[in-house]
Amino acid sequence: MLDRIALGKIPRKHHIAFKDESGNLLYEECFTREAFLAPYTIMYHQHRPQAVHAGKAEHGWKLPKAVEGRPLLKRHVKSQDAKLPSGPAVSARVPYIFNDDVVLGMLAPTEPDPVYFANGDADDLFFIQKGSGTLRTILGDVRFEQHDYVAVPRALIHRFIPDKGVEQRWLSIECLGALHLPKQWRNDVGQLKMDAPLCHRDFRRPEFKGPLDENIRKLVVKRNGAFHGYTFDHNPLDVVGWDGSVYPFALPILNFQPRAGQVHLPPDSHGTFATRGALICSFVPRVVDFHPEAIPCPYPHSSVDVDEFILYVSGNFTSRRGVGPGSMSFHPAGIPHGPHPGAYEKSIGATRTDELAVMLDTFGTLHFTAAAVDLEDPNYMESFIG
Repeated sequence: MLDRIALGKIPRKHHIAFKDESGNLLYEECFTREAFLAPYTIMYHQHRPQAVHAGKAEHGWKLPKAVEGRPLLKRHVKSQDAKLPSGPAVSARVPYIFNDDVVLGMLAPTEPDPVYFANGDADDLFFIQKGSGTLRTILGDVRFEQHDYVAVPRALIHRFIPDKGVEQRWLSIECLGALHLPKQWRNDVGQLKMDAPLCHRDFRRPEFKGPLDENIRKLVVKRNGAFHGYTFDHNPLDVVGWDGSVYPFALPILNFQPRAGQVHLPPDSHGTFATRGALICSFVPRVVDFHPEAIPCPYPHSSVDVDEFILYVSGNFTSRRGVGPGSMSFHPAGIPHGPHPGAYEKSIGATRTDELAVMLDTFGTLHFTAAAVDLEDPNYMESFIG
């Protein structure tokens, strides 16, 4: 959640009568988190938001199921080789790796969502590896471009409209706990600190123009790992104004201001988002460690209680060979991991890296789906020998 903003028309105080120019009473909706104790947004509708009919869910994606009985290995999933399904985002997601806190997948939507969607199970975070488009929500539109993060709060009514004729390739991170900015970057009143790697100006917030009737009346809601269908009699994008701290946003990954030290800094310094059981990090082009005897390549390490996932996006990955844009590496807790042979030594004297990658450290054990297993590089574990 970011700072509070107010868009459109709102009354001077919460929970009082508010009417439009014709004298019609508007309907308040309090969109709250952690019951009524955490960040919230209050929106004002032309119609009663709770007036929906039960229906049939005509969209959704295949939910993750673990392939059991696999040995503990370092793994490389070549997602760039995947033939992802066509169709709208609401149906095109393919889960690859997951645990009880996060579900990581890919999607390549080829058409706009024909229905509205609300994920009642999770905050959704997307990384746009390729593509561009518009996230249309009940709170306004958020434009997104290649290499943006796009955050959609839990249960927010929205649909995706990919730009026509533009190849799309998105990493989806379904955060089953709340998504937020790491606490170490905020001061006591929630403002981003002066020395944080991000500032409030780095985020692209919704553009709000008022009620918008697209003649779409169907809604799909994901809740408890299932998809449910509903139908409105009225236009659900009927909000005339809102204020609050819960809203969708986009963040260009290159707005993240990387840090360098005399010697190699741990991944926490790259932390961009946090969620239950996971830290989401951004590795962006930067100068590297500047001690005259520094080894810029990441040191071999045993993170004994976290699994590590990395999506390689672009650039030269100094610690790895055989990976390219779209590669996903998985290094599990329990066995040491580090650079490929020769990379550690070769990095001495380097002054910059142009790598671009998204990493998750997770406390819960990650599991693979059959779709991920089909894309695995069988030689990855042995590639660290020699």
